[in-house]
Amino acid sequence: MQILHPSGKFDNHARDYAHITVAPLAAAMGAEIVGVDLRILTDAQFAEIRDALFRHKMIYVRGQQLTHEEHEVFSLRFGPFAEDAYTKGVPGHANVHPLIKEAEDKSKMVFGEGWHTDSPFLPEPPSITMLRSVQIPPFGGDTIWCNSALAYACLSDGYKRIVDTLKVHFSLRNVLASVHAAVEISDSPIGRLATTRDAPTLSEDLQRKIRGNLHPMVRTHPITGERALYLDGSYAVGIDGLEPQEAAPILDYLAHFITQAAFSCRLRWEPNMVAVWDNRLCLHQAFNDYMGYRREMYRTTVMGEKPV
Repeated sequence: MQILHPSGKFDNHARDYAHITVAPLAAAMGAEIVGVDLRILTDAQFAEIRDALFRHKMIYVRGQQLTHEEHEVFSLRFGPFAEDAYTKGVPGHANVHPLIKEAEDKSKMVFGEGWHTDSPFLPEPPSITMLRSVQIPPFGGDTIWCNSALAYACLSDGYKRIVDTLKVHFSLRNVLASVHAAVEISDSPIGRLATTRDAPTLSEDLQRKIRGNLHPMVRTHPITGERALYLDGSYAVGIDGLEPQEAAPILDYLAHFITQAAFSCRLRWEPNMVAVWDNRLCLHQAFNDYMGYRREMYRTTVMGEKPV
């Protein structure tokens, strides 16, 4: 099913910037921004960081000891905060969301597990996500991204003509079922979601996320014009106008196609690292492979637009 070594479409070279240094992470996507302090960025530095984000889909910076307030200020340079579908902010900073897994948490599922783009079941999904690390396990806890724009570029022309016309139904339905089956109740994003397991009725807010939304299977980036596949294995539950048995093989094929190793990059986290990615151009997933160790991260998301 997978193309193991696609060629001809890969170009993750860094541009020659005047105010920042960029070191690509992998052939498919990802890059490190070197020699900047996110607390005191000039407008010229930020403009180049933003350009590098759209080019490389995910960027990261080491050695950033940000407070919650500084995290918020940096995030707001990309745009207003988005609705967060899962988490509640830390006291005094409603839009800085803790993603903490305690060492004693033995849940079989971790927040961010499974290939996904953030909250596509919302009518206007978040455009950009920013994740800051504080405490990292000695091994495990990596994040992997896949370049969905590169995946689209590597499809055959005939398959592109098919997917260009389709709309995907995104819903929280399957993820909620997985949480109910695998997650222990705790004071964590999915631990709190697990408390709905035995609820006689679900809240209207949760029901609207289960109803979800339809979005184009191929979306156009509003700034760069780049085209990218927009579906995942977590939230894409159907295709508008197709019966479930008709939609399933298309969704399954594309979910595997996007996430093949050739389109990916993998980040080994360090404390005080900030990663930023564009949900319109890539998928990502976290791993539940550090049981017995604590992992403490903080996230902000930037408001997006209705996909077109």
